[in-house]
Parts: sequence; C-alpha cells; structure tokens
Amino acid sequence: MSENMIETAGEQSIAQIGGDLRAEGRRRMAGNTQAFLRRHAPFDKMSAAALQAFSDKAEIVFYPAGSEIVGPGTGNVRFFYLVESGKVQARQAGEVAMTEYSILTLGVGESFPIGAVTAGRPSTNIYTALEDTFCYQLPAENFLALMTSSPEFNLFCTQYIASLLDQSRRQLQLQFAQKASEQQTLNSPLSGIGARKPLAVPPETPLRETLEIMSRAAVGSIVITDAGQKPLGIFTRSDLLDRVVLAGLPLDAPISRAMSVKAFTLDEHATAYDAMLGMATHGIRHVLVTDPAGRLSGIVSERDLFALQRVGLRQIRQSIEVAPDVAALKGAAADVRQLSFNMLAQGIGAEQLTQFISTLNDALTRRVIQLHLDHHDFAGIDWAWLAFGSEGRDEQTFSTDQDNGIIFATPDNEDQAALKERFLAFALAVNRDLDAVGFPLCKGNIMASNPEWCLTLDEWKEQFSTWIRQPAPMSLLHATIFFDFRPLYGKSELGDKLRRHLLAQAAATPLFLQAMARNALDVGPPLGKIRDFVTDLEAEHPGKIDLKKFGSRIFVDVARIYALATGVPNTNTLQRLRLTAQRLSPKAEEMHAVIDGLNFIQLLRLQHQHLEGEPERQSANLIDPEKLNELDRRILKESFRQARKIQLRLKLDYQVQ
Repeated sequence: MSENMIETAGEQSIAQIGGDLRAEGRRRMAGNTQAFLRRHAPFDKMSAAALQAFSDKAEIVFYPAGSEIVGPGTGNVRFFYLVESGKVQARQAGEVAMTEYSILTLGVGESFPIGAVTAGRPSTNIYTALEDTFCYQLPAENFLALMTSSPEFNLFCTQYIASLLDQSRRQLQLQFAQKASEQQTLNSPLSGIGARKPLAVPPETPLRETLEIMSRAAVGSIVITDAGQKPLGIFTRSDLLDRVVLAGLPLDAPISRAMSVKAFTLDEHATAYDAMLGMATHGIRHVLVTDPAGRLSGIVSERDLFALQRVGLRQIRQSIEVAPDVAALKGAAADVRQLSFNMLAQGIGAEQLTQFISTLNDALTRRVIQLHLDHHDFAGIDWAWLAFGSEGRDEQTFSTDQDNGIIFATPDNEDQAALKERFLAFALAVNRDLDAVGFPLCKGNIMASNPEWCLTLDEWKEQFSTWIRQPAPMSLLHATIFFDFRPLYGKSELGDKLRRHLLAQAAATPLFLQAMARNALDVGPPLGKIRDFVTDLEAEHPGKIDLKKFGSRIFVDVARIYALATGVPNTNTLQRLRLTAQRLSPKAEEMHAVIDGLNFIQLLRLQHQHLEGEPERQSANLIDPEKLNELDRRILKESFRQARKIQLRLKLDYQVQ
C-alpha cells in the first residue's frame, strides 16, 4: 500500500471516528433532553414518540448574557425556544397588544414565542438572555409537525394557561382527595367514630383519683361503669365547676356523686346522624356507644361529629331554612365550609366554588334576617337588604366579613327619621347575629347598622352621584365597594332602580371612569424583572404575596370599570369580563387566558385558606411563593402576566400616564 493510500485511509478513518462521535453525542443529548423534558409541562404528559421527535430535531444553543435571541428585527420566527438553563427577559417592543407583555422573565422549562412561531410571523417581543443561557431550538416546521402529532403539545400551545391550570387542578384534587377519603359521613356507624375503649372507672373511685387519671391521659371526659362494663354515667371537665367546685364536693368523695347519671347511649350500629340528633335534642356533647350486650365500647364527642364530612347541599339548605336560632345557623355555616372542602376534593373550579359559597352564605343571611323580622314589623314598607363587595359579586371565599346596607322607601304616612331608627335597630341585631354565625363585623363599619349606609333610594342615588361627580380618593374607594351591590332580601326593584341610575351616571362621566382607571393602576401584579415574584411590597409581610390585593383585585377593578363604561348590569367579575370581552380583546382565546388567570388565583386563595386551617383573617390571602410547587409557581406567574395584560389595555383605553 502506497504512502498516499495509507494517508487517505487514515483520513477516512478519522472522519468516520468523528462521525461516530458526533452520532454518539446526538444520542446522549437526546437521552438527556428527554430526561429534561419529562420534568416540565406539557412534555411530562406527552408520548415517548413525541419526546423522541423533539429530541431528534432540537438543538441546544448557547446565548451569552445580554445577547438578543429573537425579536421583531429578526424576521418571521424560525424556531420554538425552550429554556434549558439560565434566564430570558421578554421586553415588549412597539405598541402594547393584549397578546404581549411590557416586560417579563422566563426561567428553566419555559418556552417562547409560542404565538409568533405558530402564526409564522415576527415576534413583537424582544427576547434577551439575562444571564448565560442555554435554549433548545426546535425549527418552526418541526414545531408545527409536533403540534399536529401530539394532542398534549397542541393543547399546551393553543391553551397555554388553561392547560397548566388543568394540571394544577388535578394535582390539587389528588391532594384533597386523600383527605376527603379519610373522612366519614353522617351515615357512618358509630363503631368507627370517636374514641375506642374510652377511659372508664367504677362508681366508688375517689374524685381525686378520677381527676388524676383524666389529667394523665389528657382527656376531657371519663365514663363510669358497673362491674359488667355497662355505663352508669359520665364526668366531663365542664362538670368540674358546677358539680365539684361550686358544690363544695370533697376530693375524697366517690365519682358517682359528681357524674351525670343521664348519659345518652346508642348502640354501636347507630349512625353519626343518630348521635348528632341526640346531641341536638338533649343539649349534650357526648354520646356513649355500647355493644349489643350493652357494654361500653366507645364514646363520640361533638368534636368528632364536627370533623366528619357532614351533609349534602339539599340537607344544608333545608337546615338553614328551618333553623330556629343562631346556634343552628352556626352549625349550618360549618357544614357549608365542609361541603366546600369536599367540592375542592372533587376538582370543582374556583368560579363554581365561590358562587356556591356565596349562594349558601346568602341563604344564611336571609335566614338571620327572617328570624329578626319576627320582632321588627316592616309590613307595607318597600325595603331591601343590600350586599356589597365580594358578596355583592358572588365571589366569597372561606374568609369573608360583612359588607351590607339597607335601601328603603318612606310611605307617605311615615316619618322618615323614625323609620330609619327602626331599620337601624333591626340592622344592628342582624349584624350581631351574622357575626355570631361566622361573618365578622366589618372593621370599616360598612354595615346596615351604620346610619351612613341605611338610606332611602333617593339618598343612595345622591350618594352615588356625589362620588361620581367628585372622584376624590375616598369616593373612589367607596365606589370599589358599593358599586358592586346586589339586593339580597326584600324589594329587589329598589336595587334595580339604583343600578340604572348608577350606569347612566357613570357612562355620562368619562372623567370619573378615567379616575377609577388611574386608581386601579396604582397596584400592579408582583412580577419581578430578575426574580419570578416581588415579595417585599409590604414591609409587615416580608416574603409573602397578598393574592387578593396584588392578584384578584386587579381583575375585579378592571372588570368593574369596563362594566360601568359599557352599561353591563352584572356584578360578578367573570361575567363582567365575558360581557365586555370585545372591549378588552377581539380574540376569544385571549379573554379565556385572562379568565383562567383569575380563576387560578381564586383557587389558590381557597386552597390556602382551607389547608392553613382557619388562618387569621389578616393572613387569609398571604402566600409564600417559595412554598408552592413548580407547577403552581409557573401558573401563578402566568396569571399575574394576565393581570398585567388587562392593566395595559386599561392604561391605553383611558390614556393613563
């Protein structure tokens, strides 16, 4: 073999080796790519063939910090980008549109520019590497082919936030379903409820010894049984004051002298409902459970029954409608909360759940009003109880206080001042009982018992007109609360007349709507330019985000302004958004994304309020984004972007600087 032939063979061998190495590198990258994809939506739901198709066609490209990846000047978008590491900043270029953002940050697992590559147009955003960044680049033709072959990928690209929200809801459903499955119902037999083998002592046991036994076991009750383990009575901590301390009973006296001898017993095959009925009938807090031979086998407390999955919607409504007093309504309010939890476990959406809670809270309020009308006669007088704020919008969550008022008309033969005093006395009683039922008194005193909010129809009209004519800061604050009103009980026609007056006045006063828009833009979504979220907006809550103040309120404020501007009478935010959609966006999918964004924030509020276990009112809407899972963080960021989008539209429409 000649030297030239040897060199040629050597070159071919080297080329072949190089080709083999490159092929091996592509195989290794494909394996790493698929492992990466499986950690992020929507790829974690896609088929192996779809992931292989992405891996075969995508390339990893490096972008140094500060370099532009794609923008309006690069022509029609040629690639779909997926951030593998680093951060990318998207900055709006040119006129703001509903489909874009002024500025946002994309992190690992996030993709861009979906709309532009789908439509085959230039991007209206400038995407720049904030730090050294690696991105997967999938050619546009392969991106479109993947959308055709993979339903999961197609859904993701066409319904981005809706797809993520659905994943989050399923995740939340699993989380709640486990808790719900552990709960029992009122049809459950007593053999599986409460304490098994409860503490028991014979009747001759000294009182001191009995108390020591209870203290060591850290229990609040003990059963007294005979030699055959049949219950004779019960002694509880609440008996200690009346039967021992105040009665002067010596501690060496037998427990039989202090026990309740009329202990209520049920067979262990009886149901939780039987126990609940017995407690309600006899005014007791414990039921002793016995086996078929009459021997003590358990004890069920009021708390045990309270923890059960209580009753269904029909039973709750019936219990509210026939409730004889506030105590019964308080129990029904607990049932409302428990049933709402079960609905979360079943995957019910935030819109349906907040309306469900509001509907049953309406029923509770009406029943409190009806109970007090037995003592306050307003026959022949036109009047209505008004709900304001979240209740007026049918958007109540688990944590809500009172916002209400009264509207009335004075008959010719009545003294208006005297009639108002009668309404104020009535309202004060209703407000107090609503507080007892579980709706705290309003700290701002926006309640019907406040003379400022117990007015005739003409007075309400004049008040609304004053706020509209003179949009001072306090007037704008009042507008955000009182303009979302809804008649809850009484003569609804009075509310309808007030609504027509409000819409006519607002539409005729564009300066007022502009002032409301300026006020609505004072608070923006907490999106960071470098970090995902800004969590230091309120010094008293470091590391937290108020989902109401910096989230749902933004959607609510914008929807209210457009509803007033277009004459939409509805007060519910989602209904307002749907009915004013043409004013906000010509594209249905864009409005769907806005609505999905609000729904997710509401769902997160409900989840937090329930899982935190009756949080303090001031912390009911505060969340730590660092404690959210990756999926929920991603959707929350997208939801805040939707809030920013509708704020940008509002800013343009009302020319707010």
